[in-house]
Amino acid sequence: MKATGFISLWTLVSLPCGSLANPAEREDVVKHAIKLHRGKGAVITQRKQWVLESCRKLSGLLRQKNVVLNKLKNAIRAVEKDAGLSDEEKLFQVHTFEIFQKELNESENSVFQAIHGLQRALQGDYKDVVNMKESSRQRLEALREAAIKEEMEYVELLAAEKHQVEALKNMQHQNKSLSMLDEILEDVRKAADRLEEEIEEHAFDDNKSVRGVNFEAVLRVEEDEANSKRNASKREVEDDLGLSMLIDSQNNQYILTKPRDSTIPRADHHFIKDIVTIGMLSLPCGWLCTTIGLPTMFGYIICGVLLGPSGLNSIKSIVQVETLGEFGVFFTLFLVGLEFSPERLRKVWKISLQGPCYMTVLMIAFGLLWGHLLQIRPTQSVFISTCLSLSSTPLVSRFLAGSVRGDKEGDIDYSSVLLGMLVMQDVQLGLFIAVMPTLIQAGVSTYSSIFKEILRILILIGQILFSLAAVFLLCLVIKTYLIGPYYRKLHTESKGNKEILILGITAFTFLMLTITELLDVSMELGCFLAGALISSQGHMVTEEIMCCIEPIRDFLAIIFFASIGLHVFPTFVIYELTVLLFLTLSVVIMKFVLAVLVLSLILPKTSQYIKWIVSAGLAQVSEFSFVLGSRARRAGIISREVYLLILSVTTLSLLLAPALWRAAIMKCVPRPERRSST
Repeated sequence: MKATGFISLWTLVSLPCGSLANPAEREDVVKHAIKLHRGKGAVITQRKQWVLESCRKLSGLLRQKNVVLNKLKNAIRAVEKDAGLSDEEKLFQVHTFEIFQKELNESENSVFQAIHGLQRALQGDYKDVVNMKESSRQRLEALREAAIKEEMEYVELLAAEKHQVEALKNMQHQNKSLSMLDEILEDVRKAADRLEEEIEEHAFDDNKSVRGVNFEAVLRVEEDEANSKRNASKREVEDDLGLSMLIDSQNNQYILTKPRDSTIPRADHHFIKDIVTIGMLSLPCGWLCTTIGLPTMFGYIICGVLLGPSGLNSIKSIVQVETLGEFGVFFTLFLVGLEFSPERLRKVWKISLQGPCYMTVLMIAFGLLWGHLLQIRPTQSVFISTCLSLSSTPLVSRFLAGSVRGDKEGDIDYSSVLLGMLVMQDVQLGLFIAVMPTLIQAGVSTYSSIFKEILRILILIGQILFSLAAVFLLCLVIKTYLIGPYYRKLHTESKGNKEILILGITAFTFLMLTITELLDVSMELGCFLAGALISSQGHMVTEEIMCCIEPIRDFLAIIFFASIGLHVFPTFVIYELTVLLFLTLSVVIMKFVLAVLVLSLILPKTSQYIKWIVSAGLAQVSEFSFVLGSRARRAGIISREVYLLILSVTTLSLLLAPALWRAAIMKCVPRPERRSST
C-alpha cells in the first residue's frame, strides 16, 4: 500500500507537469519516473527535491488559473456595465469569456480525472480481466464525454469567430458609403443567415441526451491520397459539404443522409459510381449467360459477385444499392399480380391451388422431422422448409417461352399447370412474408408452459388472420368502387403522354404497399395485390400497363440481382463444395419426388404424363429465398451459417434447373413440341 500511495502521489504531481512542460523537460520527467519506479539511481534527497519541485509547479499553475478566472469575472462585469455596447454585442463578449473559463476548468478536470483513473487501475487486480475491462470502459466513456464537450466548444468558437468577422464587416460598412448593389447583397446575407437558423434542426444537441443514444469514436476518410493532386480541390469541396465517409469501431461505414445546410444540393458520388458500374458490367455478364443458355439473372448475380466484397470490392454504398434493389422486388411482384388472371387459370385452378399447398405442407412436415432429429428449433425448420418449397417464376417463365399446348384434344397443357402453380407459390410467398413477424416473435419468446405457448401461437395466428381479412376486405372495396374510375381517369389524362399513366400506377402500388405495411402485413403483398386489382380491369389494360412498367422492373431487377451477388461468396462454395452439392441434390430430388407424388394424386388420368415436366420445372429453389434469408438473418431467425447454406443451395439448384428441364423435355415431349419449347 505504501508503494501504491507513493506512486499515486508521484502521479499526482508529475502528470500535469509532464503535460505542460516543453519536450526537453518531459524527457527529464520520464527518466525520473523510470528511475523512481525501478528504484535505481535515485537517492532519498533527490526524490524529495523532485517531488517538492513538482508540487511547487502544480501549485503555481493552479494559482495562475485562479487569477485568470478572477480577471475573466471582472471582465464580464465590466462588459455588462458598458453602456456603449449593444445587447447583442454584450452577449457575444460575455459568451466568449465564458468559453475561456470553461476551457480552463475542463483542462484542470481532465488532469485529475486521469490521476483518479490511474489510481483506480493501480488498486485493482491486474489478473482480473473483468476489472480491467470495466476500467477501460469507464475511461472510454470519459474520453467520449470529453470529446463531445470539446466538439461543442469548438463549434462555439467557430460561431464566435464568425460573429467577430461579421462585426468587423459592419464596422467597415459604417465607415464607408455603400452602393445600391452592396446594400442589396447585405440584405440578402442577413436573410440567408436567418434562413440557415430557421432550417437548422440542431439534431446533435437534441439527440445527445436521448435514451439509448451512445457516443462513438469514428474515423473520417477522405479520397485516396494517391490521387491527391487530381482530387485536391474536389476533396476541399467535399470536406465543406460533409460527404466524407465515416467508419466506427465496429467497421461500419456511414455516409451523409441529411446535411446541416439544406440550401446546397448534394449528391453521393460513391452511390452514383456504384450504379453506373453495375449497369455497365451487367451487360456483358447477362450477354454471356444468354449465349450459354442460362437466364440473364445469373449474369446479374455474377456481376454483383465480381464487384462485391469477394471480388474487386469496388461497391462502396452496399446498403444504398440493396435499398434500390428492393424496388426491383416491389415491381416484380406487381407484375406477377398483374399476370394473376383467374380467367386464364380457371381450367387448372384446382390443380394450381391444391398442388403448391400440398407440397408446402409436405416440405414443412419433412423439415420438422429432420429438425427434430438434428435438434433444430421448430421456427428455423419451418422457415427453411418454406424457403426451399418455393420455385423460381422468372426462370420457369423463360423455359415456357414458346411452349405449345397438349397434342390431344382435352389434354391439360403442362405450361398452364406449371404457371398456375407458380402463381400460387408467389401468393404463398407474399403470405409467408406477412407471417415473418410472427416467426420473429416466436423465435425470441421464452415461454416454458405448453398452455402459454399454444395460447401465444393462437393469438399470433388470430392477428395474422385479422390483418389479412382487413387487407382483402379493403381490396374488395377498391375493386368494386375505386379501381375502375381511377384507371379510366388515368387513361383519359395520359393520352399522348405515358408519364401520367406510369406515375398513377406507381403511386397506386406504393399506396397499397403503405396500407399493407400499416396493417402489419408485408409490403410485398401490397405490391402483388395492387397488380391483381389492376388486372381485374381486363386484358387490354394489363397489356398496356405491362408495356409501361416492364422496363422499369427490368432495370431495378438488375440492381436487385446484383445486390444478391454482393452476398454470394465463391470461396465459401469452394471450401464446402462436397457438402453443398450433397444438400443441393437432396433438395432437388426431394422436391421432384414430392411434386410427382402430389401431381399423381390430383392430375386426371389422361394428363398423367405431364407430371414429369411440371415436377422438373418445380425442382429448384426460388431466387426470393435470398430475400427471405436476408430478412430472417437480420431478424435472428436463422444463423449466419444457415443463411450462407441457403444462398449456396439456391444458387446451385438454379444452375442445375436448365439441365433437368431439358432432360424432362427430351423424355416426355414429342419431337415437334420439343423444338418449340426449348
